[in-house]
Amino acid sequence: LATAMQALRRVGGGRTARLAMASCGSRTIRSERAAASIVSRRAFSTAPIEAESDDTHEMLRTMCVEFSQNVLKPIAGELDREHRYPAEQIAQMGELGLMGVMVPEEYGGVGMDTLAYAIAMEEISAGCASTGVIMSVNNSLYCDPVLRYGTEEQKQTWLVPYASGEKLGCFGLSEPGNGSDAAAAATTAVESGDEYVLNGTKAWITNAHDAHAAIVIATTDKSLKHKGLSAFLVEKGTPGFSVGKKEDKLGIRASS
Repeated sequence: LATAMQALRRVGGGRTARLAMASCGSRTIRSERAAASIVSRRAFSTAPIEAESDDTHEMLRTMCVEFSQNVLKPIAGELDREHRYPAEQIAQMGELGLMGVMVPEEYGGVGMDTLAYAIAMEEISAGCASTGVIMSVNNSLYCDPVLRYGTEEQKQTWLVPYASGEKLGCFGLSEPGNGSDAAAAATTAVESGDEYVLNGTKAWITNAHDAHAAIVIATTDKSLKHKGLSAFLVEKGTPGFSVGKKEDKLGIRASS
């Protein structure tokens, strides 16, 4: 598997992040104006992205099928019954580049295209749906926003170890009273000196119990509704940060 993945690696190209995310805790953060505009600006690169060859996609699929069927499928039922996070298997996926498929190599990923990510997700999920969800959240909801909108300093701290699989991320949007209705978010962020103080509760946050950091969506200006939302990087262990009980879900129970 490692040999196959090495053959798939290439330098990721062209993406730049032009918008800072606010960092919570003792780290220096950007102004409220920059943080609040995260949700209203897009930072897509205008540079063309070279598509992967069909051979590369097939090599990736073969590798993912082998890992999924030989490593994940035999223990998928056990993981689900025990509500057990597949830590060892996620670490192996990180070594294979599956926790940062579309993240450039310089930031810990393998720099492949969207189709490659879809193929990897499909095959991993075929072996264990829970593992597929864990992989999806780290790739799409955590790594991608940091890649697009983080500063270079933030990427080194908050992206490289997550795209490489060394650490795990999650995305805190949904709340007990509003689900995925972002504009109705009750969590607030108030500037206090060179930091922000966040107050609120999130719910149904995939990876929350096992993640090392979260992107937390909070309101900095209620009068602006959805345009008054900001995204904050919050490290696990930050004073005031706590995680509630695990939900007894109907399925996909190995993901928290």
